[in-house]
Amino acid sequence: MNDMEQALALIARGADEIIKKEDLEARLKTGRPLRIKAGFDPTAPDLHLGHTVLLNKMRQFQDLGHQVIFLIGDFTGMIGDPTGKNVTRKPLTREDVLANAETYAEQVYKVLDKDKTELRFNSEWFGKMGAADMIRLAAQHTVARMLERDDFAKRYKAEQPIAIHEFLYPLVQGYDSVALECDVELGGTDQKFNLLMGRALQEHHGQPPQIVLTMPLLEGLDGVNKMSKSLGNYIGINEPAIDIVTKTMKIGDELMWRWFELLSFEVSMDELVRMKAEIASGALNPRDAKLRLARELATRFHDAAAAEQAIAGWHAVVRGEGDTSLLPLTDIPAPAEGFRLAALLTAAGVTPSNSEANRKLKERAVRIDGEVVEDASRVFVAGFEGVLQVGKRNFARIRLI
Repeated sequence: MNDMEQALALIARGADEIIKKEDLEARLKTGRPLRIKAGFDPTAPDLHLGHTVLLNKMRQFQDLGHQVIFLIGDFTGMIGDPTGKNVTRKPLTREDVLANAETYAEQVYKVLDKDKTELRFNSEWFGKMGAADMIRLAAQHTVARMLERDDFAKRYKAEQPIAIHEFLYPLVQGYDSVALECDVELGGTDQKFNLLMGRALQEHHGQPPQIVLTMPLLEGLDGVNKMSKSLGNYIGINEPAIDIVTKTMKIGDELMWRWFELLSFEVSMDELVRMKAEIASGALNPRDAKLRLARELATRFHDAAAAEQAIAGWHAVVRGEGDTSLLPLTDIPAPAEGFRLAALLTAAGVTPSNSEANRKLKERAVRIDGEVVEDASRVFVAGFEGVLQVGKRNFARIRLI
């Protein structure tokens, strides 16, 4: 492939949709660094791997020589993004927004090149707007058009309330692209309506409409639902390296390929094809491929030394090689009467329920400190410390207090 083909292939990697791809190619051919924007509302103080899907794409644009704008929606965060919600989202206070924004800025540079990142806040322009300006902005769209948005349409049909300020959110996000004169805006597939709003508003203001690139929503550890803190199926980028490694090693083999495509910088798409073929032929163990991904992620968010120590901890449990004290220790409050084994496994998070724990006991799939246990009546009281393991992937080092 020539340089242009390579650039387009990298930009398209993992993307769900590129709207006006021909415009993207035309702008790339000019040789001018493009202005690439992605907006993040600081609704929570910590980022997880799902958030990094967009950050990774931004980094790829940086590596291609383009100007990346990390936009913190400190103004829009006070409105509350209604995307995907069936109820009005509670707006954040100014204090919440600023505290979360500061934490965001610290974390994004684990992926983005700080020296090549333009960090902006949309209060820069919205803070200067008066009521008349906002009314003029609102006049550029109709209620009927807003109700074409899936989540608004569902709420309207179900006679659930939609606050007027929620209609402002897509307009405000769209105007960000006008203020920043963006060439490309990135967002999740659930943001498509808002991203297209940016194109419409840019045209209204006499600007070339931006190219829209949507990225898929990363499935979490369960392999089914979008990665989410509320569902507990996430890996936070600030988590200890050992947690990043052990959680990554728990994902299913099929999900592994999705994660490689969306999260890896080191493994090309051609190499992914070769790895799949090697696994199919038996030349490569899926566990070793997954370990490569876990090492890359732990290194990115910590460093190589921390990643290797974490992998050693994982080997200590799963393969009986090394020191299990490398695993993080979780304190669990014990009731006065103690835990029976099934309840202990569930409290430690290595089984989802007591019934599943009892089923695993019957299958001889439960180990404590490497030894198979079957006595379901065994009681564990405060002071117990050990490594619990269920099957090959689920384990935890715990202490009862």
